[in-house]
Amino acid sequence: MLNFLRSLVHYPLRRLLAWWVTLRLVEPAPEALGLDHDTPIIYVLPQPALTDMLLLETFCRHHDLPLPDKRWHLGGQSMTSSITLTPLKRRLWQRSVLGKRPGRTPFVELVGLLETCTPQEQEVQLVPVSVFWGRAPGKTFGLWKLLAADSWQFTGRLKRLLSVLINGQNVELYLGHPLLLRELMDARPPEIVGRKVSRLLRVHFRRIRTRVLGPDLSHRHTLIQGVVTSPAIQQAIAAQAEPGSRTHRRLERRARRYGYEIASNMSYPVLRFMDQLLHRLWNQLYAGVRVQGLERAKALAGDHTLIYVPCHRSHIDYLLLSYVLYREGLSPPQVAAGRNLDMPLVGPLLRRGGAFFLRRSFKGNRLYSAVFNEYLHRLLSRGHPVEYFIEGGRSRSGRQLAPKPGMLAMTLRSYLRDTRQELTFVPVHIGYEKVLESASYLKELRGGHKKKESPFDLLRVLGQLRQPFGQVSVTIGEPLTLGTFLNTNVPQWHRSQETHPAWLTQAVTALGRSLSERINRVATLNAVNLVALVILATSHRVIEARLLKEQMALLVDLRRQEPSTDYNLPPGEPDQWLEEAEWLGFVERRGHALGELVLANQQQATLLTWYRNTVLHLFAIPALVAFAFRNNACFERSALHELLAPAWPLIGRELFISLPKDFASALDETLGILTRQGLLQRQGDKWRRPPGFEANSERLHLLGRLIQPALERDYLLLATLLRYPSGSLTRESLEEHSRQLAERLALLSGLNAPEFFDPALFRGLLDVLVEQGWLWQEQERLCFSEALEVAQQRRRTLFDPALRHRLQQITRSPDEGLAVTKGSAE
Repeated sequence: MLNFLRSLVHYPLRRLLAWWVTLRLVEPAPEALGLDHDTPIIYVLPQPALTDMLLLETFCRHHDLPLPDKRWHLGGQSMTSSITLTPLKRRLWQRSVLGKRPGRTPFVELVGLLETCTPQEQEVQLVPVSVFWGRAPGKTFGLWKLLAADSWQFTGRLKRLLSVLINGQNVELYLGHPLLLRELMDARPPEIVGRKVSRLLRVHFRRIRTRVLGPDLSHRHTLIQGVVTSPAIQQAIAAQAEPGSRTHRRLERRARRYGYEIASNMSYPVLRFMDQLLHRLWNQLYAGVRVQGLERAKALAGDHTLIYVPCHRSHIDYLLLSYVLYREGLSPPQVAAGRNLDMPLVGPLLRRGGAFFLRRSFKGNRLYSAVFNEYLHRLLSRGHPVEYFIEGGRSRSGRQLAPKPGMLAMTLRSYLRDTRQELTFVPVHIGYEKVLESASYLKELRGGHKKKESPFDLLRVLGQLRQPFGQVSVTIGEPLTLGTFLNTNVPQWHRSQETHPAWLTQAVTALGRSLSERINRVATLNAVNLVALVILATSHRVIEARLLKEQMALLVDLRRQEPSTDYNLPPGEPDQWLEEAEWLGFVERRGHALGELVLANQQQATLLTWYRNTVLHLFAIPALVAFAFRNNACFERSALHELLAPAWPLIGRELFISLPKDFASALDETLGILTRQGLLQRQGDKWRRPPGFEANSERLHLLGRLIQPALERDYLLLATLLRYPSGSLTRESLEEHSRQLAERLALLSGLNAPEFFDPALFRGLLDVLVEQGWLWQEQERLCFSEALEVAQQRRRTLFDPALRHRLQQITRSPDEGLAVTKGSAE
């Protein structure tokens, strides 16, 4: 009778709930659980809630799963298909049910029943189910916590009713992989086994809540007060305060002011608002967001403090990654943003979305540095996910910039203060077919100065909503756990008790490079960067449409044959890629009696260099091998290795490529791939390029042209250095004169790309030459041995006579410039 009355009440409630509630996210798909429908399935919920049970029932009906109120027979007894980890309060009119006796877990009697069955007769599948009605990161206090969303505190009936009404369109359901109860049983008594099962499920539910909600957020005022009164800040204030004066109180007020300048103020209503706003924006502005590899972050989110380190290509990066993580069921991170974005309208919105702001430089302000370090440490030590850009600013050239040490060093010092935290870096590559800042980047690529951000930029974005911007890809790379990294690279780090140990600088440099390489490793190919790779390899930015399509297909095939699986290929075919690039305005197509032509004007070609640079590193080794055959028809494998091995570290450092442990093996793999593609022909122990009249000869030439600018820069720098005796030039004079020569070469070649003579590239080249032992410094002068001259003489064979002559002429003139440089060195 009670069951009949219960079903009579539950039926209209379930129908009403099914009409009102929308499941925004279900993870994983029920089919991925591999459930056996003939074996008893028991759903386990973390707490008793009628709405959760009715929602689960509707979900099971929709997916043809056993219902939560189904009765299973085990050991001669009947049991229900649902259990709550926290038992229901006992009512006088309710009879005792399975597992609800005081002091007993809900699994003790279940284990006892299962022991009466033979292994061949019965097994039980426990499926944990978590339901979130909205997703508010918990706060110490606040009106929204009293009214609406799920947090770390279990909800009462009134609050749950309000939550259903407010968050009915924003419900998420998470299924755990089934626990096989018999596999957890051992020779111990049922009470101990039952507690073991309960403990495993509690850990699971805690991990899910941590992953989805993140840890509790202290109220902003409380957090800042804790920062100001912390021993680290009080010590910094005491070091600057004058004894017996009012300076201490004034510095404390200043520290509090710095705290308010820095700290975020994450707000759940704003997160909900931005989620809806950005969802419409992406659908209006872009043709979708393609997310790949996110399961890597989800696997760690419950147990590790995640630090997302994406590449930085656009201001949209700030919003895009937070939007993706929120939509995919992960806690949105606290995002480090430049203080230049803390402007009217934009700043308060970003701050409430989770942004905290930092100045570009902490130099000369020890108190500000101490406050920021303490604030970051509190975020990390409490388990909040954090996001920052290791490049510092946006890349104006499209290539991965050298990582800045600031945030990485502060993160590492925070870890040294509390090694109990499991800090894990999550590299992220964000790829655009067209960035919003295309117009400003075009000006900067032509040598213009960076424009200061303004609130009026929002109006410009709204004016671009009708323009096509293609698709965006967000790809998660291989995570890097900080403790494991230190164990490998700094084995003695455990013995250090200092917060600024001597090895810190070297470790930060290695950490930044490793993260940059992991970001680049998952770069995504798309229609625009494929077209850019091919058309910029031609002499006059014009190519036959047929050859363009064939070369794009070749590039995709080269990536498909790589042994690594961390690459992303564009959907569709070459015809579709060309149409996409034309639709986005990057190329023009012209009909011709002998075949269609594709061309890029001066403005399009300059902008395409940005998109080419985002993926150029993916083809570095094949392009280097192909370039070697430009001036040499045939090579023995040993001679080719001897020629290319010295150049590879320079290219790998410039493009942030993970250098293979054995370049010889990488060379063999590349030769095999190019041979299978028909770009090289093997004859015994030799490899030969195809005859010039064959189509594959032109394809090999275009592939080799990809790496030519990098090789030309290397040649210019070394040729300039070797014109003087060892110990003649300072590092600064060599960098500047090499930059001037590269700029001259670009102008004479008609190459309108200032990134070709970026000073940072020459600084990086000198760093590698020092690391490899080719150069060293004595009394601030660069010294080298004859081995460098021999290697440079050998590398001359890479270039054909015409190109070699042009490079030699560039390095020999003008004499006035050389005399000035030499004089400054002396």
